[in-house]
Amino acid sequence: MATYIRKTNEGCCSVSFLKFVLHIFNFIFFLAGCAVLGVGLWTVIDKHHYVNLLTTSTYVATSYILIIAGITVLIVTVIGCIAVRQEDRCLLLIYTFLLLLIFLLEAVAGVIAYVYQEQVISELEISMNGTFTSQYQFDESRTAAIDQLQRKYKCCGALSFEDWRYSRWLKENHEEKRKVPDSCCKTETLSCGIRDHPSNINDVGCIQALERQLRDHLNILGGVGLGICLVQVFGMILSCCLYMSIRDYIRPKKHYKYER
Repeated sequence: MATYIRKTNEGCCSVSFLKFVLHIFNFIFFLAGCAVLGVGLWTVIDKHHYVNLLTTSTYVATSYILIIAGITVLIVTVIGCIAVRQEDRCLLLIYTFLLLLIFLLEAVAGVIAYVYQEQVISELEISMNGTFTSQYQFDESRTAAIDQLQRKYKCCGALSFEDWRYSRWLKENHEEKRKVPDSCCKTETLSCGIRDHPSNINDVGCIQALERQLRDHLNILGGVGLGICLVQVFGMILSCCLYMSIRDYIRPKKHYKYER
């Protein structure tokens, strides 16, 4: 009968200890993955209207990267649990590689989110005024985004309510006698935009409100991406240690003897 050699399984680098710690890590990692997925979905669902007002897809791309990373985390934790339970070195290698992949995804999302903050205000100033004055009523998705933005943040126009005086919407709808869209009104009613006096409408521009919201949200995206990817460093170290320990510690299925 074949003889299996088994080294002592004791201490902080023992197979049993590393398996226990990796199970705890997988549980924490699973919760982190849910958080990443949740933040990504929240961005896409709650902020998708405002994405239409931006000229680049960087903001939404960051969200989708986090969604992909979150889904991958949930799958990887299952692989990790199986690999640890069965002491399967091949699965451990796959697990470690996927941890590295998720690390890179989240790091990229975090870096993009922080770098993009510097471009937000300049992008808004360049594109938003043009979007308001030329696209309102002529682009359905952007019209809905502008109306929702003006209602939610109690603002009117890009820089100020006076932007509407030079808009294509006003020029082609002058017979309605509205000076601003009804969504600018403090109390919105049909054709309330006829009066553009500050007592009737919100007279502040929307750029500052949107820029502040995007900056805050990008901080959250960046913090989640960079913060959680650091957790994976410990997972990769632990999985590599377990891989090495299992290599030196072979659990026999036949007769074996101890070697100290």
